[in-house]
Amino acid sequence: MRIAQVSPLFESCPPQLYGGTERVVSYLTEELVRQGHEVTLFASGDSVTTAALRAPCDCALRLNPECRDPLPHHLLMVNRAARQADAFDIIHFHSDFLHFPTFAPLWGKTLTTMHGRLDLPDMPPLFREFPMMPLASISDAQRGPVAWANWYGTVYHGLPINLYSCGRGDGGYLAFIGRVCPEKGVDKAISIARRVGIPLKIAAKIDKVDVDYYNSRIRRLLKGRGVEFIGEIGDREKEEFLGRAMALLFPIDWPEPFGLVMVEAMANGTPVIAYRRGAVPEIIDEAVTGVVVDSVGGAVAAVPKALALDRRGIRRRFEERFSVERMARDYVDLYADVLNRSSVNAVVLDDARAPQRDAA
Repeated sequence: MRIAQVSPLFESCPPQLYGGTERVVSYLTEELVRQGHEVTLFASGDSVTTAALRAPCDCALRLNPECRDPLPHHLLMVNRAARQADAFDIIHFHSDFLHFPTFAPLWGKTLTTMHGRLDLPDMPPLFREFPMMPLASISDAQRGPVAWANWYGTVYHGLPINLYSCGRGDGGYLAFIGRVCPEKGVDKAISIARRVGIPLKIAAKIDKVDVDYYNSRIRRLLKGRGVEFIGEIGDREKEEFLGRAMALLFPIDWPEPFGLVMVEAMANGTPVIAYRRGAVPEIIDEAVTGVVVDSVGGAVAAVPKALALDRRGIRRRFEERFSVERMARDYVDLYADVLNRSSVNAVVLDDARAPQRDAA
């Protein structure tokens, strides 16, 4: 199959540091190539891939000090994908919905994975305006606010099996990975760790929009013993960071569409203690890969339960549910579904437009 993958341009594929969507696009792209498909990746020019790379910008926009507005770069990418549309059987978009107006007439060769939250009031009018666009969700919880939209399926994220190995959890600390922002709950992670008396290591990035939040709410919480802020880390650092962690804390305060870091922890055999928000109950297998809680107190009580889980069992469940091979197969099935439905619709339209013969 001739497949185009269209990634956001904020990070490279794969990202040098933090970057969930671009990381998933990279894993998917490389696995589709490995499975024998002809793949073209639309991504930033500093991406590394075995697919054919089409780069509308030289480097990841977040790391480019000259980038003032990411929108023109993404519109340029959409236009270039449209000009080359005939070269592909399917064009898989991961860059939100900017392509909807351009690709609505070509909906039958597109699939759009929605990677963000859909519970905002701005979203329903968009899906009503473009009801023909085939959509994929990354969890069933994600699609809840717009369950009536044109969903073709849910595909959970997957990681390469050999990316990480099962760690020993011998570092003597709890781990937090993410962004420093209100919805990710780093303040709650600090509170949990201090109440159970276990050190916490925080691997997180601070976006420009969150600097004030960090300075006013988080910086003071880092003072004193038991909390270490180490900043952003990439894939190469995650194996040791997560593999040596006793458990991952994921005390989110928003409807998380997926939560890739939970799966990264599982790949290292590390149990997860997560708040019951968004996709968490779908991703965590209770008492197998982690514990789902509703409060700081619940998380504190859950720590002994999480630490008692079998790390090898956590790793096995990761391999069963969240491999990149499974993710790629699921998407190829959706590609086939899109193409099949579009061909059926084309036949129906042709029949409707054909001259009708008079009855004899």
